[in-house]
Amino acid sequence: MAEKQDRVIVEMTIAAPIETVWAALRDPAQMLNWFGWDADTLKDEIQFIFFDHATADEANKVLAIHEHEGIADRMELRATPGGTILRVVRSSAVTGDWNAFYEDTWEGWTTFFQQLRHYIERHPGAKRRTLFLSGKLQAPGALPVEALGLDALWSAAAGSKAAFELPVGEQVAGTVWHHSQHQVGMSVDGWGDGLMVITDQPAPNGGPNGGGTAVLTTFGLSDAEFVALEQRWTAWWRERFVKAS
Repeated sequence: MAEKQDRVIVEMTIAAPIETVWAALRDPAQMLNWFGWDADTLKDEIQFIFFDHATADEANKVLAIHEHEGIADRMELRATPGGTILRVVRSSAVTGDWNAFYEDTWEGWTTFFQQLRHYIERHPGAKRRTLFLSGKLQAPGALPVEALGLDALWSAAAGSKAAFELPVGEQVAGTVWHHSQHQVGMSVDGWGDGLMVITDQPAPNGGPNGGGTAVLTTFGLSDAEFVALEQRWTAWWRERFVKAS
């Protein structure tokens, strides 16, 4: 049996006091505006993960998710000048190269805590509306980041300006939010200063040819504007990616 190791899988600085960040981790009403995406099950998922199967250390600002299948994650907060450092630490037995390792929940934590940072820094207390798309490539081809023409985000500096003419029939402009080994994110001015996070899922995790996900977070769009965005993205996505069964 491989020995368990601790690995920091997410680390970021959020420009807010530690008490503000901790509150966003412990208040279910706030969590609805940064965790995951809009779904009928979201409230129950938050309760299950962060409350029923987690232990909160208020004094030390550590939230430990109970171990499942040999994996235990904990969220650690530490005050720093100008904000709060948030780390997600995974305790798990992993063989081989950590840097070559891909795991869905690992990528999920990266997305969700970037959404948390965006919520706290840009839209504290605001209600979001999200679109989530996922799927597998039917045949060998470009994964979502390349297919959308967002390759430049892999190497762009966080906070720099970015603009793209997307093949979905939409031009987006904003700032580079983050990038990691498998995902890129940018704020989008036209979505009410929303957030676009695109993740590549390499084979075999994303299927024989790979696949990926898109999480689009919007603020203040009218019903008609959001429906139009949903129709554009969904039509383009379904031509390329088959929804996982």
